Amino acid sequence: MKLAQGRIFTKVGLLDVDLCGPSIPRMLNAQGQDVHQCDSGWVPVYVDQEKSVSLMSIGFLLERPDDAVVWRGPNKNALIKQFVCDVAWGDLDFLIIDTPPGTSDEHISTVDALRPFNPMGAILVTTPQAVSIGDVRRELTFCRKMALPVVGIVENMSGFVCPHCTVS
Repeated sequence: MKLAQGRIFTKVGLLDVDLCGPSIPRMLNAQGQDVHQCDSGWVPVYVDQEKSVSLMSIGFLLERPDDAVVWRGPNKNALIKQFVCDVAWGDLDFLIIDTPPGTSDEHISTVDALRPFNPMGAILVTTPQAVSIGDVRRELTFCRKMALPVVGIVENMSGFVCPHCTVS
């Protein structure tokens, strides 16, 4: 962390490896931004004026946001490795990686690409629905098999009550 004008300043990288459904650029109002090359690799998109949050996503590489990514495992694996190793992230305090649900090629490739950097662990995100909880149980098993520590679980929408059917 860095001290900037009397406050703690954290540098965070956000990597969207949900290659078939890259939603992070839209969620952070960064869609339509261009990714450029520099001597160190791809320059991520900065989503704030202080350049404290940098973002990389395949969403920046598509011609149109609705374009489908129809790739087999080897192409996905190569892009994930590029995103981890060939992006000019700079000095980060944290690299947060958004993955698709499940335990697919994206997850295996991400963990493998991060091994040389000794990742701290995984934070799993779920919602209270049974389908999501089942996904997280499988992700817990995946993390154990990959020797990746689970440092936390976040439950989104735990207090949400549907206004139409009052189901929480």
